[in-house]
Amino acid sequence: MQRWGIKEMFDLRGGDMMLDLRQVFTLTDFLRNHKEMVARLNENHKPVVLTVKGRPALVIQEADSYQDLLDRLRKAESKEQ
Repeated sequence: MQRWGIKEMFDLRGGDMMLDLRQVFTLTDFLRNHKEMVARLNENHKPVVLTVKGRPALVIQEADSYQDLLDRLRKAESKEQ
């Protein structure tokens, strides 16, 4: 399995940013400040990357935005067929 650092995650699409670096936190930070982070997720609807040992490990996103993402993916896939 390929391991990616934060910089490599941003270089995947020819310079287009996939994730906002301001939304990258350690898992420890999330565990300590989960109420604030959940409130932020619900307010700005942007996914958050959580790192473990300096590497991206998890992406968390509020449920409505995730459902919207799934709906858009399903729609895009149906257009390809």
